[in-house]
Amino acid sequence: MPAKPVVVLSLLGPTLDAGFGRDRWTRWRPNVALCQYEDLVVSRLELLYDPQFTRLARVVAEDVEQVSPETDVREHLLPIADPWDFEEVYGALHDFARGYAFAPEREEYLVHITTGTHVAQICLFLLTESRRWPGRLLQTNPPKGRGAEPAGTYSVIDLDLSRYDRLASRFREEATEGQSLLKAGIATRNAAFNVLIAELEHVAAATRAPLLLLGPTGAGKTQLARRIHALKKTRQKLEGRLVEVNCATLAGDQAKSALFGHTRGAFTGATEGRAGLLRAAHGGLLFLDEIGALGLDEQAMLLHAVEDKAFYPVGADKPVTSDFQLIAGTNEDLFAASARGSFRPDLLARLNLWTFELPGLRDRIEDLPPNLDFELEQAGVALGARVAMSREARERYLAFAASGEALWSGNFRDLNASVLRMATMARGGRIDAAGVEREVERLRRTWAALGGAASTATRAPGGGQDVLSALLGQAADDLDRFDRVQLEDVVNVCVAARSLSDAGRILFAASRAKKASINDADRLRKYLARFGLTFPQVQALRG
Repeated sequence: MPAKPVVVLSLLGPTLDAGFGRDRWTRWRPNVALCQYEDLVVSRLELLYDPQFTRLARVVAEDVEQVSPETDVREHLLPIADPWDFEEVYGALHDFARGYAFAPEREEYLVHITTGTHVAQICLFLLTESRRWPGRLLQTNPPKGRGAEPAGTYSVIDLDLSRYDRLASRFREEATEGQSLLKAGIATRNAAFNVLIAELEHVAAATRAPLLLLGPTGAGKTQLARRIHALKKTRQKLEGRLVEVNCATLAGDQAKSALFGHTRGAFTGATEGRAGLLRAAHGGLLFLDEIGALGLDEQAMLLHAVEDKAFYPVGADKPVTSDFQLIAGTNEDLFAASARGSFRPDLLARLNLWTFELPGLRDRIEDLPPNLDFELEQAGVALGARVAMSREARERYLAFAASGEALWSGNFRDLNASVLRMATMARGGRIDAAGVEREVERLRRTWAALGGAASTATRAPGGGQDVLSALLGQAADDLDRFDRVQLEDVVNVCVAARSLSDAGRILFAASRAKKASINDADRLRKYLARFGLTFPQVQALRG
């Protein structure tokens, strides 16, 4: 089957194609050169030009006819008042395409992107990539060095990226490296967590908007914030340091001073000024863990600092500036806190743009083996010696860790402490089955206390009134006995549990064992909502 005739669509280059005298033949002119390649036979050249360059277009057409008689040059007027106006250039080229009788089944089209302004070249790329100009891109280059072909060189670029496997693999490798960094190199097997990390990697690289990390205590929010900072520095998305703050350790004027700084003499004892942690985070990342512990005044000041990149230190008459990215972490239901009036809804709206909920360890049971290996490595670093585990010990520990007995109330923090204890007590750097049994018994005793508390909590604080009456008031009397008994047990478990996830694991242990429960925390949250309750409301019964 004979090859299709090649048609080149090209803009006249008023600078590169210029020349009227005999010396023009000593210069490289792209629209003339593209018709001189021995292995590229141009059947037709569609030459687009502004009316003010009509004479130059005629000369170029005559010269093409001279070097390549087989090339049919067709001239097209393309009036453009401002060649640097994107809207005007794109519109003119788009209109030309609409009026041109493309026949891709009979002809092969090349779009020449060497001539024209940068704006025009971008527009040609966009029109070709969108297939409004159905062809491939043609780039020509002047000759380099002695003995080079006077016509120079050319390359044809197919915008079908699926054909560029190496290029596509580079993008994939970069994303994979970023995700691996966020996961600390741990080969995570949990599908939902892998999706979360992939989304977080993309968002962290693309924006400096605030991020909100949700999850129970010990789920890894602080560690993840550190890895986000490392990822952004690696990709040159920020230059500054990471500043970590546990808001639960701040209170009153101390919180304002620590976060926003103060001037000299702002309050009794302020003999020197203080820059504050927000200014220390300038150009970098500020991680506020347990953000729900901040007071309303501090929340308002923080919102102002995030939105305006400016704030007033305590005692200051003039604002100071700081440009940082905020990551907030919490295990609290901020929506419930907002409904109670303890968390500002405007700050919550700002934080909730990008929210990522980290699952607890019990929700990632399949990730126990790789995380055990990771913790063994970390223990070795901490102890200054390699730590290993016998096969029997490893199997015994993982069996217990994945069983219904293991609450993992402190999540990965509990796992870290558990492995570190075993590694410290190991003889010769090897954890044996006996060491695992001792650790298992220790964990059982620790978690039995939590389970016992759940079974003994039957009355509201102060005695006399039952927990349902304390929560629901007179509405408790309207409950059927069946619902009352069930709800009372759920509430008692919630009161004793350390987190929503812990309570969910206890209440839905049977369905979890059968792999019929996907998200225990969400399931419990919805159950409480049936009665107009939230987990923080229930936990408030602790007193």
